[in-house]
Order: sequence, then C-alpha cells, then structure tokens
Amino acid sequence: MSDTRLFSYWDRLRTSFWFLPTAMASGTIAFSFALVELDAAVSADWIEKRGWLASFGPEGARAVLSAIASSMITVASLTFSITMLTLQLASSQFGPRLLRNFMRDRGNQIVLGTFISTFVYCLLILRTVRGTEESSFVPHLSVAFGVLLALTSIAVLIYFIHHVATAIRIESLLKMLAQETREAIDRLYPECLGRDPPGNEPSPEEVVRISNSDQSICAEANGYVQRVDVDALMGIATEHDLVLVVNTRPGCFVTERDAIFRVRAADRVSDKVADLLRGTFVLGQERTPDQDLEFSIRRIVEIAQRALSPGINDPTTALYCIDRLGEAFRLLADRDIPAPMRFDEKRHLRIITQVYSFDELVCPAFAAIARYGLADADVVMRLLDTMNVVQKAAGPEQSVNLAMLSEQLRRECEDQLDLEFDRRAVHGLVRA
Repeated sequence: MSDTRLFSYWDRLRTSFWFLPTAMASGTIAFSFALVELDAAVSADWIEKRGWLASFGPEGARAVLSAIASSMITVASLTFSITMLTLQLASSQFGPRLLRNFMRDRGNQIVLGTFISTFVYCLLILRTVRGTEESSFVPHLSVAFGVLLALTSIAVLIYFIHHVATAIRIESLLKMLAQETREAIDRLYPECLGRDPPGNEPSPEEVVRISNSDQSICAEANGYVQRVDVDALMGIATEHDLVLVVNTRPGCFVTERDAIFRVRAADRVSDKVADLLRGTFVLGQERTPDQDLEFSIRRIVEIAQRALSPGINDPTTALYCIDRLGEAFRLLADRDIPAPMRFDEKRHLRIITQVYSFDELVCPAFAAIARYGLADADVVMRLLDTMNVVQKAAGPEQSVNLAMLSEQLRRECEDQLDLEFDRRAVHGLVRA
C-alpha cells in the first residue's frame, strides 16, 4: 500500500469524531487494570501513612466513584449536544464544506474523550471495591486518581466552553482556512522548485500523439480525486517504460467510465500494471484540501458569497475573506508553477499532467465574489485594491487575465452602484 493511501486512511480517522475518544478510552481501560494491580501490591501500612489516600471506606469509595461516573456521562451528553449545535450553526452560516474542519478539531475530540474516559475508568474501578465481612478491598490509589480525573474534567469543560465560543468566530475560522491554504501552497508550489534542464522535450505534435494513445485506464470507483501519489506514479512509469497522460487532477469528479490515464506503450500495460496505476489515485466522496488548492480557495469564496447574500447581508465578513484571498494569492505569486511534463532521472518523458496556472486559480475566485458584491461599493473597492496588489506581486506575464477582470469589474460597477459618491470613490481608487 502506497504512502499516499496510508495517509488518506489516517486522515479519515483523525477527521472522524470517534477515533481519538475511543483511543483515549481504550488507554484508560488498560491503565485502570494496571492501577488496581498496583493497589493490590501496595501494603496497607504505606497507604495508612498517607491519610489523603486512605480517606475512603468501601461505601465512601463507591459513593464517590458513582457520583463521578454519573456526572461525567451527563457532561459528555451535554458536550455532544453543544457540538452538534455548533456543527449545525457552522453549516448554515458558513457552508457545509466546513463541517470537516470542525469534526477534525483536536480540541473537541480530546474534550469528549476525557469525559468518556473518566466515565469508563470510574465504572471499572467501582467493580473492584469490596466491603463484605469475608473480604474488604478499597483501591485507594485508583479512587484518588478518579478524583483527579474529575478535577481535570472540570478544567476541560471550562476549556471546551471557551474553545467553542472562539471556534465559531469568523476571524478564527478564516485564520484556520488561510493556514490550510498556505500549507497547500507550500506543499504543491514549493519555494525551491527544481527546474528540468532543457533538452529531450517532446514537440507539440509528439504531445498530441501521446495524448491520443490507444489504451486508456479508467477509474476504479466513482468519487472525487483526493490525492495522487506522483512518486509512485513515476516509479511505475519508469519501471515499465511507460509514458502516462494524466487526464484528471485532485478535486475533479470521476466515474468508473472516465479515463484517468492514457498510456503510450500499451503492450506493456498488463492488468496488474493497470491496477498499480489506479492505486496511485485516492478517491473519496468529498474534496479535501491536501492536494486540492482550488478547494481551499473555494471554501473562503463560499463564506464571502454567503455573507453577501440578501438573507445574511454581512459585507464585513466578505471583506475579511477578500483580505485572506489576497494573502494567499500574494504568496502564490512568488512561487513557480510546476511544468506539466515530468521526466525521470535519465531525462525520459514519463508523465504529462494537468496543472493550474496562476490566473486559473485567481480569476475565478475574485469573479465569484464580484457576482454577489457588485452593488456594494466597499466590496468592489476592496476587490479592486486586492486585485491590484496581487497583479503587482505576480507581474504582468502571470496576471494578464486578472488585469482584464479588474477592468471589467470597474466597468460593470458603474451600472450597479446607485449612489454617485460610490462611483466617484471607485473611480478615485482606480486613478490612484
């Protein structure tokens, strides 16, 4: 199994709401058995010398553990209800695409895991307390640790209330999305991008001939392309002397009838090799931001569009989104766009893939916001100002389409803005 598929499975686990609480509860179960064994091994004289440990008899230990267990399951239910309410609010206010970020929030998972672990721990320790005439046993160390867990759970509850109140703020949400976008840019467009030396590059006619190769390899299932293991793909192509044309890229939806590869040297593509090639693609039922920069940008755009809709009418949030997009695009402007052709160590062409140009990422994002905000002078001026800054950072060669979009936006807003002083403000910004 490739590293990309392993990472995909691990990402699905950590974005689930059950994995970390289950792991914490399992660790607590093992720890409770070990602590009870330690209690049985420790002498009664050592316990009696420490009065804060031997403060409970059998009935008192049962009462304390029962109270902690019942309160913890109540608090866990309350926490789960608050979390579901937060997810519902985030979905309706900011879009359903952001539910994944709330579900993978490590703080929420640790909080729920703490409450469940405390509940399970108290139940397991409670069964070991004996207070009959034949035998009497109170695991003092275990009971004391249960009280410590209860105090810790109170601190975790306070943290949870603060964390939820902070997480649903638009500033915190946009900061998180901007961080994921920067990470995607660093991952897909590294600062030190190796340039292949010139030579041995195929002519345009050769590229067309390769693209029209006879054999195509279709997807193994329906879904969105989430990740592509480029290193494994290069290894397979080199080992079997293939030239691959990748027809899709992360973020695209494919079906079982869609060709994800076209292959030259089709006589070397057996069913086993075809399965290996399919294995370099990870498909899922949703888009993920790891290799899909367009999706990372689109989530910020969606928040801006919702904020500018008549039902919400929150242009300030749209301005925040434009600022974050400008931050990401200025970072992207400093990076080199990878070449679509990939060569092996011997300078043989192995892979022809699809890559986004700078304008293909920037123009649709700004245009999508402009469709909703043409009648708002503040949004138009912030868009024009941000687009101007991005153009300067990218240079004239990369931002030809962005300059055309900026000019079209300026002309369109003249018909959309009703107030004269708004039109003058926009003209003043353009002249400046």
